[in-house]
Amino acid sequence: AHQLTQQLTKVRKDGDLGYLRPDGKSQVTVEYSKGIPKRVHTVLLSNQHDPEVSNEQIREDLIEKVIKKIIPSHLLSDTKYFINPSGRFVIGGPVGDTGLTGRKILVDTYGGMARHGGGAFSGKDPTKVDRSAAYAARWVAKNLVAAGVSSRAEVIVSYAIGVSAPISVSVETFGTNNIPNQKIEELVSNHFDLRPGAIIRDLNLRSPIYKQTAAYGHFGRADLSLPWENTDRAAKIRSDAGL
Repeated sequence: AHQLTQQLTKVRKDGDLGYLRPDGKSQVTVEYSKGIPKRVHTVLLSNQHDPEVSNEQIREDLIEKVIKKIIPSHLLSDTKYFINPSGRFVIGGPVGDTGLTGRKILVDTYGGMARHGGGAFSGKDPTKVDRSAAYAARWVAKNLVAAGVSSRAEVIVSYAIGVSAPISVSVETFGTNNIPNQKIEELVSNHFDLRPGAIIRDLNLRSPIYKQTAAYGHFGRADLSLPWENTDRAAKIRSDAGL
């Protein structure tokens, strides 16, 4: 979904689809089999446009020049396309809708595939665990999977105001663990310091890296070099796990 919105921006700015305007959104429904994407069930794209262009032209262009450029063809099997399903989209942005001040926290993170603590990222400095600890949890989870201790990992960290150390750290592996879950949590404790100050230090979160995350998501960004995507501790974790 993020890649689709990036492609919408690209074809607009390149002039390939010059009739597009800045406001837009995407939604993708994926069918999974045993945790692996099997096919894309539905793609929804809504994008603001010049008044002169027809709905038919918009539909054809967005399917061919946006959707099919991003989603692999083997996943587009009996896929339903909804292109500007609410009709004409000439007026956009705050002029067209009120209540646009909030960030969509699941859009910024995992799109509903993982649980969320409820705190937004944008507008917060790294001393706020809403932001820094969410990044750290991503970092820990990626290293656990890269180390081979499990094929899925959801890291849950809880804090109390005024207490630097987490009050709890747990890992959910959804039955994909290759070693006992208790051992995995011990590895997390041994290899990661999840106090806010230590997270800021280890991920260098005082550096000016946040503007690039304001759109298109904070996680899984192959187009960016973000510190919480590093798997720099995987080798040591794997060794300590005896794998």
